Amino acid sequence: MKWKAPRGTRDLLPDETARWHEAETRARRLLDTYGYEEIVTPIFEDTGLFVHGTGETTDIVAREMYTFEDRKGRSMTLRPEGTPGVVRACLEHNIAGAAESADVARLFYIGPFFRYERPQKGRYRQFWQIGAEAIGSGSPLLDAEMATLAVRLCESLGLADMRLLLNSIGCDNCRPAYRELLVGYLRSAAGKLCDDCVARIETNPLRALDCKKPGCKSALKDAPLPSEHLCGECEDHFAAVCAAIDAAAIPYERDPHLVRGLDYYTRTAFEVVHEGLGARAAAAGGGRYDGLVETLGGKPTPAVGFAAGFDALMILAEQAGADLTHPRAADVYVAPLSDKALGPAYATASALREAGIRARAGLSARSLKAQLRFADKAAATHVVIIGPSEMAAGTLLLRDMRSGEQAQAAPEGLVDLLLPG
Repeated sequence: MKWKAPRGTRDLLPDETARWHEAETRARRLLDTYGYEEIVTPIFEDTGLFVHGTGETTDIVAREMYTFEDRKGRSMTLRPEGTPGVVRACLEHNIAGAAESADVARLFYIGPFFRYERPQKGRYRQFWQIGAEAIGSGSPLLDAEMATLAVRLCESLGLADMRLLLNSIGCDNCRPAYRELLVGYLRSAAGKLCDDCVARIETNPLRALDCKKPGCKSALKDAPLPSEHLCGECEDHFAAVCAAIDAAAIPYERDPHLVRGLDYYTRTAFEVVHEGLGARAAAAGGGRYDGLVETLGGKPTPAVGFAAGFDALMILAEQAGADLTHPRAADVYVAPLSDKALGPAYATASALREAGIRARAGLSARSLKAQLRFADKAAATHVVIIGPSEMAAGTLLLRDMRSGEQAQAAPEGLVDLLLPG
């Protein structure tokens, strides 16, 4: 029997993981400049965390979670998203922002998540996300910072032609009246809606506004929109968000149909989209979730966050021809040309590694031509050649693979030649 990776998953091979590590390094560097610190939460959590946090009526909870019972009969779920776990950790460990402190907790995460959905371009059942959460402030400047951060993340990976979409979906004060209007409209148009949107009428009507099916888009073109029914506070908040993004000179579009698929979102919602992903255009998305901390057992605490699909970002980076190779001053292959040179080659590679230089040594004596061919395929920047003449003289021959130049070197001076200064 030939074993294969399960449907909706895939192997990341060495050439891919090298690019992923470089992308993660750039992302971490960017998040650090914004003052965000990394948090790592468990890959599985109590199922109730997502039922109450993500929302029982969401597609994620209703039909996409990987849920299982442990040996004591407790219901556990592989995490389908990051925000509830981060909020739970803040509450459990009394992290500033979710406790009584006035400080804002700025946190980010990178890791695998799991949803049982139809695999398509940039979407897998085991997928990677990078996300950021700012917990402890209701300032519209924080909404702007989060949307800006999502755009800058895409740019740090070499992406261009991204579009930032913004909307406000209201709060607990203005949304109930709007919801009644929307539900009434959806009921009158139910015969033209898809089955999913009909089911959403009573459970999650805002999600119908975001349906991509042509029939629903046509039926909803005259539907009441949340941005048309905001209270004064929500209008002021959204105006301040837009002003702050304007001040950062980031282009954006107001999209009155934009809503997020999770129950906890309030006020600001945003997405960063790119046509390179086809129908599923969002590479990143987020918004404000001022009620989630309280829903999960904490005191009322405002918060905002975003998440980006790393799989999708890497697809876009590849399409854009982005250079995600990790720059190295030296990447050395040590070529032994005789059996007697195997030991010295191993010792030379070990000394280079101790100095922090990436180095590999040949494990058998082969022709110089064959070893140079291997070094070129492995993208080595330099080759250290140890043949009979070098053994006799107690020297090494250093070849620069980029220029083709060669020079004799003393073993004790090799590191200085590779890392000058």
